[in-house]
Amino acid sequence: MKKNLILLITILASNFVKAQFIKEKSINAQIGYGASVPYNSSNETVNNGFFAQGEFVFKATSWVEFRPYAGLVITSPDGKDLNGNPTDEKSETKAFLIGGKARVRAPIPWVAPYIEIGIGTSIGKFETLTVFNTIEKSGIIFHIPFSIGLELGKNNNVDIGFSYYLQPSVEQLVGAFAVGITFPLND
Repeated sequence: MKKNLILLITILASNFVKAQFIKEKSINAQIGYGASVPYNSSNETVNNGFFAQGEFVFKATSWVEFRPYAGLVITSPDGKDLNGNPTDEKSETKAFLIGGKARVRAPIPWVAPYIEIGIGTSIGKFETLTVFNTIEKSGIIFHIPFSIGLELGKNNNVDIGFSYYLQPSVEQLVGAFAVGITFPLND
């Protein structure tokens, strides 16, 4: 009981304290080409689609940022593999993405490379059909986001990168080539 009371007081008191480790806050909006690929495929199946994501950016230092995100990815099969041959294999995703990532970046003006990793949840409909797997799921699954890219511009406000979401429970990888713009928030 005493420990619970101390924990409650600490949580309530922390709402009134402004932490100094977050230097800047901003919002990043991304849009781009989405794709989904099954882990095991006999003929290099890639399903094309759409990707959009918004991130709330907490800049801790010039080279570390924390990014809670929410996004949308929609992919659908076109009946062909990468070589243009007909295929019945597919990895279809229609999902809302939510989670958090940490970004490590080189603090260089004009061109700053970065890498991100985190954990999140996909909410939607997933279908992986290959010679090796037949998986159909609807609901909530976890994913592991991983991204690489470049921040461009004098203040690094333009983001170009590749974002990947490993979805082990449906045995597929969802990825995107996206362009984003960061808008600083004034306190």
